[in-house]
Amino acid sequence: MKILLPVHVGEHSLAAAAFVASRCALIGANPEIVLLNVQQPAFAGLPTQAARERLRAFYAKEAAKALDPAHAILAAAGLRAQTMHVSGQPGPRIAQTAKMIAADLIVLGGPRRPPAAGALLGSVAAEVLAHCRTPVLLLRGAEHPPDRGMRVGIAVDGSPYGNAAVKYVLRHLPLFGVEPKFALSHAVREGALQVQALLANLSGAGISFETMRTLREQAFEHALRTPLRLFARAGLAAQRVDLAGSPGTAIADYAQRECDLLVMGSHGHGLFSSAVLGSTALRVASHCKVPVLLIRRP
Repeated sequence: MKILLPVHVGEHSLAAAAFVASRCALIGANPEIVLLNVQQPAFAGLPTQAARERLRAFYAKEAAKALDPAHAILAAAGLRAQTMHVSGQPGPRIAQTAKMIAADLIVLGGPRRPPAAGALLGSVAAEVLAHCRTPVLLLRGAEHPPDRGMRVGIAVDGSPYGNAAVKYVLRHLPLFGVEPKFALSHAVREGALQVQALLANLSGAGISFETMRTLREQAFEHALRTPLRLFARAGLAAQRVDLAGSPGTAIADYAQRECDLLVMGSHGHGLFSSAVLGSTALRVASHCKVPVLLIRRP
């Protein structure tokens, strides 16, 4: 597995490095890890070679302040890591590097309290998601999820993107530590069922309470059919969690109550947060305080 770990000076990057170190140490694997620091451009169009050399030395010195502590954490776990530093805007440069090295995962450390939806538009995470389709793990705060018995929620919706999230989890089980506990959740859109009932009643056909409950159960079973089959094929158990209400709110509330980490697929597209993440994933990423693993491709 090839992991891209962007780092800056601060506890959040160190926590992200500690998470990667703990997962890789648990399985005794030898993953490819690339530590990346992005420096904001200091000057442009320097006139002489000597000036450009001094600027490169400045970038290297500043990058080392972020790279060396993270590298030490990985080395203490017996892991090797390549270090890189570049200059430019962090989001696009991280995305470019992920594409260049063909990363399987980008791990981003961030504050415990996620930004509001509007603030997310300009965040590094949103820019990374806008410019590449590599899965992104958003860690929250200075602590990382537990090494043993991690409660992993996987939000599914019956789409190829939700199924892709399940497949990614099953391909990379060591990321979730020792004896993880998995739960497959689906939030049935109550509003859609209510509209269907209203239209039927207006037409004179009518929909009974029992019919509404059956439709709801059918929607839940449809969303979980393929994920449950994939888990059974892998010889693993997964709890079924039936949620109700607005999917973004219901999933975020459930994750904060019951999960150490949430995994979900995202089928948005475009260069704006609401389009890149899709409305449900945007709401979850903006309001959920637990780490979120976003899978961007089916």
